Amino acid sequence: MKSLQELIDTKEPGWELVQHWIRNSNNPIEILPRDPIRAEQALYQTQVTTHSPMGAIIYETGGLLVDHGWIRVLGSGCKKMDRSLPEWNEGKTFTQSGEQPTYLLIADDVIGGFYAINNGGLAHNEGIGSVFYFAPDTMEWENMEIGYSDFITFCCTGDIAGFYESFRWKNWQADVAKLNGMQGFSCLPFLFTKEGKNINSVSKRPVSIAELWSLQQDLQRQLNHG
Repeated sequence: MKSLQELIDTKEPGWELVQHWIRNSNNPIEILPRDPIRAEQALYQTQVTTHSPMGAIIYETGGLLVDHGWIRVLGSGCKKMDRSLPEWNEGKTFTQSGEQPTYLLIADDVIGGFYAINNGGLAHNEGIGSVFYFAPDTMEWENMEIGYSDFITFCCTGDIAGFYESFRWKNWQADVAKLNGMQGFSCLPFLFTKEGKNINSVSKRPVSIAELWSLQQDLQRQLNHG
């Protein structure tokens, strides 16, 4: 494990680049406040340097809320999104601190979609280093064929409305505004079913994002073994 001093890059901090992306963003980006102690702990646990955009976001922010909170990019956690990137991954992609995960969860959305960097655990070792999206309408990990930096620029300047076109209902902004970064919507009928294709007629109930993760993973296993 590298020390905190080794992980903090004061000469070429990645935060300057991330701030540049956010300043030039087409999509609304809310930078959540950092807690210095949590930031140091999360950076040390993740073992990435602040020269990288991931390390910079972990160390400098409590996380990012993208497009009115539709996407939540994990940082070091705060009151509004009380989970850091390493805390969220523990028990899901690794069991003990310092263990190398086969993929790393980096962000999620309000409808139970999850973003992860593949480290060999997804898609039979294809797309190592790529960001994958777990799509709630297919229950599959889909290769976005971009890395972490490009994912953050997608959050800032990408066509998020187009990406989520079939998932957005009337007045979604008002419903999403009622959530915090620890919640998402449990949709019934499920979005991968024929009955779940009309997002406006689907029931959307706020639940914890941890519950949504567990449900999605259980459903995926059942579908794959069905």
